[in-house]
Amino acid sequence: MTYDASPAFAAAQDAADSLARFRQEFHFPLGPDGQPVAYFCGNSLGLLPKAARAAAEREFKAWEERAVEGHFTGDAPWLTYHERLAEATAHVVGARPSEVVVMNTLTVNLHLLLVTFYRPTATRYKVLMEAGAFPSDQYALESQARLHNLDPEEVIVEIAPRAGEHTLRTEDIEAKIAELGDSLATVLFGGLNYYTGQVFDMAAITQAGHAVGAMVGFDLAHAAGNALLHLHDWDVDFACWCNYKYLNSGPGGSSGVFVHERFANRPDLVRLAGWWGHDQAQRFQMKKGFQPMVGAAGWQLSNG
Repeated sequence: MTYDASPAFAAAQDAADSLARFRQEFHFPLGPDGQPVAYFCGNSLGLLPKAARAAAEREFKAWEERAVEGHFTGDAPWLTYHERLAEATAHVVGARPSEVVVMNTLTVNLHLLLVTFYRPTATRYKVLMEAGAFPSDQYALESQARLHNLDPEEVIVEIAPRAGEHTLRTEDIEAKIAELGDSLATVLFGGLNYYTGQVFDMAAITQAGHAVGAMVGFDLAHAAGNALLHLHDWDVDFACWCNYKYLNSGPGGSSGVFVHERFANRPDLVRLAGWWGHDQAQRFQMKKGFQPMVGAAGWQLSNG
């Protein structure tokens, strides 16, 4: 296919787009001419789905009519909301339903996951990330290093593109991982770099990290809903993402978490625990002693 910048070519491509009908499912802001704008800001905030207002109204109605009983009764009780979201969420990131949970916000979830998957020792303490990662990832890693009484300058290793290039070569990432070897505790990359748009070879990065004994995770803020993902098959250890960009959940919308199923039934793993992550069958017995739910749900803190 030969591309050109003419309006006719764009119109023809729109007409041939099998997904074009979904445009009608969203509200578009109007421009000065009163017409819907061309919206290129989904990387910051997705558009409002037309179905969202009615969905929210159903929950308001449940709250109005059942109050606290809404946790347990009705067509969509709040106690099990994470189960209803798991199937669709798993499909988006290429996971099994037990490997995902929707909760909190992205950076909160990144910190929760790093508590578990960044466990530095005297000799294995370094973290590899891409240069130019979204600042929130940088800040999170800096503070995690300090939490362990380590110097971020000694902990964080950034890999940049070669001179004159704008994207990272997979072979260079693999070589850096091999070079760091036994000193590497965790690899944390964006699945898709927010500035360059580069989609990283997550399968290759994961394989390389595991080969030297490191944990491997991804911030998928700009990948979830935007790129094909197969987290389970790629053997990724952990990941998190926001749902308000390409998944259109709205400002302040809850984030998503992935934890590979090999960690599903590991109550011994260090984590920050909360009531909503406690075994659901025992949660309302209010007993001492945290027993995490199986799977990613065991990292939940609350139902907020």
